[in-house]
Amino acid sequence: MRRAARMRDRVGMRPREAAVPAALIIVGLATLPLINHASTVDRPVDGLAAVLVVATGSAPALRRRWPALALLATAAGASAYLLMRYPYGPILLPVAVCSYAVARGRHPRRAAVWAAPALVLLLGHVLVDGGPGIDGLIPGIAWVTVPFTLGLARRLVVEAQQRERAETERRIVDAERLRLAQEVHDVVGHGLAAIQMQADIALHLREARPAMAHEALAAISAASAEALDELRVTLAAITPSDRAPAAGLARVADLCARVRTAGVAVDLDVEGHPHPLPAAADLAAYRVVQEALTNVVKHSPHPRARVAIHHRPRGVDLRITNQTWDTAHADGFGITGMRRRVEHLGGCFAAGPAPGVFTVTATIPRDLP
Repeated sequence: MRRAARMRDRVGMRPREAAVPAALIIVGLATLPLINHASTVDRPVDGLAAVLVVATGSAPALRRRWPALALLATAAGASAYLLMRYPYGPILLPVAVCSYAVARGRHPRRAAVWAAPALVLLLGHVLVDGGPGIDGLIPGIAWVTVPFTLGLARRLVVEAQQRERAETERRIVDAERLRLAQEVHDVVGHGLAAIQMQADIALHLREARPAMAHEALAAISAASAEALDELRVTLAAITPSDRAPAAGLARVADLCARVRTAGVAVDLDVEGHPHPLPAAADLAAYRVVQEALTNVVKHSPHPRARVAIHHRPRGVDLRITNQTWDTAHADGFGITGMRRRVEHLGGCFAAGPAPGVFTVTATIPRDLP
């Protein structure tokens, strides 16, 4: 199939490749009588001049596959034409076309290596007896250097655009990876924190109070099942479906209930009318509450927390507090992720200790940027 595609591409390129040489030949032959009439000092045009115009104008057909060879061929043809003292004319246009193609299609150093001998060939007629002399250097050089510069500029622009496009794609991929990593961290971290606490309880009470150890094991089973279900929902976001509802503030009560089974007393206060939030804002609010409670389970010496949710017409305010003795604090991956989520939506986030408490606050707007 790839071979067939390449054959189709080659067949499709032939008309486009032939259009430019055909135009150059037509223009060159059509203008020969005109320049012959206008010139009084050059050799009159004849059949040989027409042959050179056709040969030189045909060489640009090779410019896409062999641009260097095409440039040398056009320079040699134009130089032979001018050495025979035929009048200046459009026979120099193929040289300009191929000079542009070399600079456009080859690395600048390699292009310059091929352009230099082509320029020498083209300027051969300048220094011969009866030629235009030094005065003809600048026009001769311009037929190569000007299109070469334009082709090089075009190549640099295209390469810059390709680098920018690749960098944009890389940033998109990195952002998506970070988003998925944050989602998995929040889901798995919350579930593992609850499982770890219940496992510690089971180990501590397995001999003294087997009944409570059994309850702890049952809670571990329930927490792991819920974490797996939420992880499936999160991963399903890669290929969205309607099979499972996405996490949101409507599920905060269930979240608090799961945390209570892990041994943390959670007080939930909801104020205001719960206006529907955009999906991204609703999920971010849920993840902030989830991660804050997970940190309580993992780090707080006091297994108690208070979750306050205040619905406002323009957004929602979140406040999660718990007692703590530790005043030292450094943002970890969880808090950094919460801040990134909220600020990405145009909201405000803060987390840190105060005398006797640790507080997480977030304001998430209803109108997203």
